[in-house]
Amino acid sequence: MTDHKFSIGQQVLFARNDLTKKVAEVVEVLRQMPSDVDGEPQYRIKASDEGFERSAKEHQLSTVIQPSA
Repeated sequence: MTDHKFSIGQQVLFARNDLTKKVAEVVEVLRQMPSDVDGEPQYRIKASDEGFERSAKEHQLSTVIQPSA
């Protein structure tokens, strides 16, 4: 079993394909889910402007880089 890279409450970048283009948006990790059959960690995530949750695999997520002050 692989350890999860992202923590509950962490803001991450979610990359997905949206029919004709790639879309990336900032989402919050709500839950860490069990790894899939290939051992890849999974998460429940939610964007602040959406009224629903999504499932995402760890390869779809990346760390949000905060701008320097």
